[in-house]
Amino acid sequence: MHDVNHIVRYSFPTAIYFGAKARNLLPDQLRVNHVRRPLVVTDAGLAKLPVFSSFLDVLQRDHLSPAAFSGIYGNPTLSQVAQGVQAYRAHNADAIVAIGGGAAMDVAKAIGLLAHHPGHLFDYEDGKADARPFDQPIPYLVALPTTSGTGSEVGRSTVISDDQTKVKKIIFDPCLLPKLVLADPELTLELPAHVTAATGMDALSHLLESFIAKGFHPICEGIALEGISIVARYLPKCVDASARDLHARGMMMNAAMMGAIAFQKGLGVTHSCAHALSTVCDLHHGLANGIMLPHAMTFNLPHVEEKFKRVSKMIDVGHGKAEDVIDWLRDLQAACQVPTLLREVGVKQSHLKDLVHYATIDTCHLSNPITVTSSDFEAIFKQAI
Repeated sequence: MHDVNHIVRYSFPTAIYFGAKARNLLPDQLRVNHVRRPLVVTDAGLAKLPVFSSFLDVLQRDHLSPAAFSGIYGNPTLSQVAQGVQAYRAHNADAIVAIGGGAAMDVAKAIGLLAHHPGHLFDYEDGKADARPFDQPIPYLVALPTTSGTGSEVGRSTVISDDQTKVKKIIFDPCLLPKLVLADPELTLELPAHVTAATGMDALSHLLESFIAKGFHPICEGIALEGISIVARYLPKCVDASARDLHARGMMMNAAMMGAIAFQKGLGVTHSCAHALSTVCDLHHGLANGIMLPHAMTFNLPHVEEKFKRVSKMIDVGHGKAEDVIDWLRDLQAACQVPTLLREVGVKQSHLKDLVHYATIDTCHLSNPITVTSSDFEAIFKQAI
């Protein structure tokens, strides 16, 4: 077992320092990369906590000149990115430090893109026929995750919502990958249990969906399968906030990064449902995935029985049957106090038409192991509501 108090360095796909107090390496890493004026990007909630002010104090004591941008709340939006770009330019910043969950990471990446690239953020949307090229410098970007969910710290994309339509847009390019990750499990200790649970279920949704996604990618499948095993062992221990189990929290940080690496292979129906729920009901992405996962996997079950049997054996639940995975997901929801139905979080039958529409036009389900139609989405949502 790795001693979480011993910081280790590994690169996959970017440079990662993992271990308790890894955050303290930041000033030296900035100086080595000739950074003097970093813009520190975080969310509005974290910015109010003592850990954030002490984080800025450390940078200042090391003769750096940081500025903070904390105008991030809920699902990241285009207007938040625009405000962040203004803050970057006003500070005459020379790097970006993202500290927080997936929202802070996504906004930080988008700020980095627009710091020197012309035009509108959505001009760079992935898959757009006339998309602008990524041909200008991207500021040095360091990521310090405070949640174990999206794995955005090792991702090459950013997902930003249009303020008016609420539709999520994906911007993708390898240049958006942070140059350095400081994965410090101590940064997750003060998270409320429900946030730990929702972000952990988000990580699991990445791992499970990538494992069963159609296509050939044994590397991603191997990473996903081990990541699922880590979640099974450690997520309930992390949700028990009283335990303050640094080893468990560190392992979940790794599981989150593994999920983000694995879903290079693709995602599926769960994420299309979750994106629709964020668009229509402004539901937290991780919570949406956590609620939808058993319902979506029940839909997929007849078409992925052999893979589900492998998952069942890997996490040692039930009798090695495919159906045991669904039972385990529901048991995990209960253990982590994640709602099992959408009506528990305010989703109503009146939302159904819009949910089906946005899920259908979402691209994630294109890599689902079976084709998903609008009528399929309607059935899945009805079951979940």
